[in-house]
Amino acid sequence: MRLLRLMGVLVVVALPAAGALGAEGEDADLSGAVAETIALAASVAFVTAVSIVGAAYAVGKIGAAALGAAAEKPELLARSLLFVALAEGLAVLGFVVAMMLVTKIP
Repeated sequence: MRLLRLMGVLVVVALPAAGALGAEGEDADLSGAVAETIALAASVAFVTAVSIVGAAYAVGKIGAAALGAAAEKPELLARSLLFVALAEGLAVLGFVVAMMLVTKIP
């Protein structure tokens, strides 16, 4: 949620300033930095959202199948929880990629 707020603040505050400063020679570099920051913030939001939605979908499908299998054969529950953990790893991987992108924001 913090990242989305950061992105909203950058869009509302920085874009008009970048447009006003972009016409002058030296300040044109500033508008490029602002555009890069906004692009990185948008990519962080996109990576986070897609990885979490994908992991939620996978955990929902796998969890339902695991509980259905455990209802018929209780000894399968421990083995099927491994697949739920693998699906949850998708969200963690997306979070790691997002944090790597955050470190690139100037």
